[in-house]
Amino acid sequence: MFIAKGSQLGILKFSSMVTSNSGYHNNVKTENMLLLDKVKSLELDLSIARSASSKLDQMLSVQKSSSDKTGLGYVESISAYIVYMGEAPQSKSSAINLHHNLLSSIVSDDHIAKQSYIYSYTKSFHAFAANLLPQEVQRLQENENVVSVFPSKMRKLHTTRSWDFLGMPQSVKRNHQIESNIIVGVLDTGIYINAPSFDDKGFGPPPSKWKGTCQVGGHFTSCNNKVIGARFYSHDAPTPNSNPSPLDDDGHGSHTSSTIAGASIAGASLYGLAKGTARGGVPSARIAMYKVCWAGGCNDINLLAGLDDAISDGVDLISISIGGISDSYFEDPISIGAFHALKKGILTTCSAGNDGPSLYTVANTAPWILTVGASGMDRQFRSLVKVGNGIQTDGFSINTFSPKRRLYPLTSAAKSANASLTQLGRLCDEESLDAKKVKGKIVLCKEGLIQDYVKPLGVSGVIVSLDQQQDSGFTFIIPAAFVDTNFGDKIDTYVNSTKNPQAIIYKSRAVRNAASPFVASFSSRGPNTLSSTIIKPDIMAPGIDILAAYSKLASVTGDLEDNRFDVYNIISGTSMACPHVTASAAYIKTFHPRWSPAAIKSALMTTASELKIKEVQAELAYGAGQIDPVRAVDPGLIYDLSKVDYIRFLCNEGYSGTALRLFTEGNTNCSSIPNIGGHDALNYPSMYLQLNNPKSSISAIFHRTVKNVGSKKAIYKATIKAPANLKVTVVPKELAFSHLNEKKSFTVVIKGPPLKNITSVSASLEWSDAKHRVRSPILIFLAN
Repeated sequence: MFIAKGSQLGILKFSSMVTSNSGYHNNVKTENMLLLDKVKSLELDLSIARSASSKLDQMLSVQKSSSDKTGLGYVESISAYIVYMGEAPQSKSSAINLHHNLLSSIVSDDHIAKQSYIYSYTKSFHAFAANLLPQEVQRLQENENVVSVFPSKMRKLHTTRSWDFLGMPQSVKRNHQIESNIIVGVLDTGIYINAPSFDDKGFGPPPSKWKGTCQVGGHFTSCNNKVIGARFYSHDAPTPNSNPSPLDDDGHGSHTSSTIAGASIAGASLYGLAKGTARGGVPSARIAMYKVCWAGGCNDINLLAGLDDAISDGVDLISISIGGISDSYFEDPISIGAFHALKKGILTTCSAGNDGPSLYTVANTAPWILTVGASGMDRQFRSLVKVGNGIQTDGFSINTFSPKRRLYPLTSAAKSANASLTQLGRLCDEESLDAKKVKGKIVLCKEGLIQDYVKPLGVSGVIVSLDQQQDSGFTFIIPAAFVDTNFGDKIDTYVNSTKNPQAIIYKSRAVRNAASPFVASFSSRGPNTLSSTIIKPDIMAPGIDILAAYSKLASVTGDLEDNRFDVYNIISGTSMACPHVTASAAYIKTFHPRWSPAAIKSALMTTASELKIKEVQAELAYGAGQIDPVRAVDPGLIYDLSKVDYIRFLCNEGYSGTALRLFTEGNTNCSSIPNIGGHDALNYPSMYLQLNNPKSSISAIFHRTVKNVGSKKAIYKATIKAPANLKVTVVPKELAFSHLNEKKSFTVVIKGPPLKNITSVSASLEWSDAKHRVRSPILIFLAN
């Protein structure tokens, strides 16, 4: 298989088994001809020819210098890489020339260098993307002007009532004029500007600080005074997008954008579900969309380009509901972009990921990123499932279908399986069911369901029995609901003992959940795999069954067989939680325009609500807790951070040398950064100690500094909550402030015996002046 430009499609393989020098020469000649034929027939560009040429050179080299007759292995593949070089250059043209010269020196051919080049990043930081061979990557990594070289990966999306639940009713106090000057940059799948949520009625022109643009194309003809900017980045976009544009043909980007800043629209619903007023957290704010995701995912090259533009365009905050695991802060486009955004006073909020409840799955873990987990609200959607013998239960699903009959015939997948696939039939797996046995019936499936497969069979509905209990609903292309195994087994017994079993699945309805907020089972958990000194995620927000804007270019399920199209949809994911926090940060910024990103982050974390029901994985699941946007406007004290503080953190984590200097700008040297001491060397709002040995005693010191942003004169007293076997000491125990913006430092000392029969222990420190409560979570965790 050949490698196309900008892609990583595979490896070109050759095998040459020979018995003589003449035979080897003939094989080389034959393979040369085959290569030339393939190059000609596939119209390969010079970057591909470089790979083929490299292979031929190897063949000829072996022919000349070796008597080995066993032939050769594999051609090394060309892949897309990002070459990150640090701070933004002073001149864009000189930077692009530098990129070309650097490529030419590595590739040793000026023309092929031009073919290899993909993109330059010069507005907000310094980088370029190119198609490279492994040995070329190694040479670039050795260059003194290069911070890191990393492959462009494909990252994934982390896919109303919620604002009322968070204590932000429509009547909440607002600074409307300042809010209308807030610009939120969203990196996502694009935007469906015709959705009612993006109506610009009553909006004036974009803020004067806006330097962005609106890229039109295809069916995307213009922006407006609500959606003031839109760009798209189509490297490695699927070929059907011959006329790409910022238009959202997925729905995800419209959903996240409207959660942040959608206009207030009364009577919004999904086919009558979740009916009410749909609105964003900051409905007067402006949106700038950067479309970096396509059908195949979100390419790193596009992500970095979107961040480069967003920072330069003049956005106030950045929201990214996308993620993936990285090996270094210097090799992660979101981490790189967010750090440069921070230096411009822009807070970046990111989703934690949907790979929970497993540990070590959290994404977007840089300390300069606000990382968001997903929680459940006091409202859930349930679909009543009734069986002919009278038993019933509330199943989980977002079911928009109303039954047309009182009861439907019922069968199980096990009884309706194709004779040769009985085991797979229980799972409703592909080709496993006998169409004659399931047509017109509701089918009971065990664990799995491929809905693309079952709908054409003419089934009337599906009940899916799950071993693991669900806490979020899913939308199906047919009437369906999840039930737990106990109820599923009762249905199975009924089916097997009744001549004409029957059942019905009702349309979903909203029910109240008194146990809220709770951590979504799918929300990714820590620990942070890149840094063992900070808790991630930082915080959580509603991410289950969220109603928000959608795109009419995508069906409700995204399935081609689904004929339901709407401008609203109900979706779950940390993707839905992230924009809630972005909007909350924007809300705080309308009251405190000069606050740093770290100050806003601190305000949200230290005012977060504790969970009613403690999660088994504790702060590794929810961080500081559930956001409380209104309380966060007046947090009392904040843990502020500057660029120097993050550099100190990186030094403490082992980063040094040229890479650190280029990443952080200037002549950075770890020895020149003042050492504040302590376990984490970072003034973070939470405290975390990770033990790697079960015999290790608990011992850590944390140094912290807080700034008074509450009352002019105030005395804060410390309160510690901790289990009896954990000793937490605060020095001093009292902080007296005489004026605003005054700073006070304190030390937290933690001591305790080794953890026995448990893997974690939680505590907390709270500073209070009777008016404000400033809470920091403390977690000790025993790693595997």
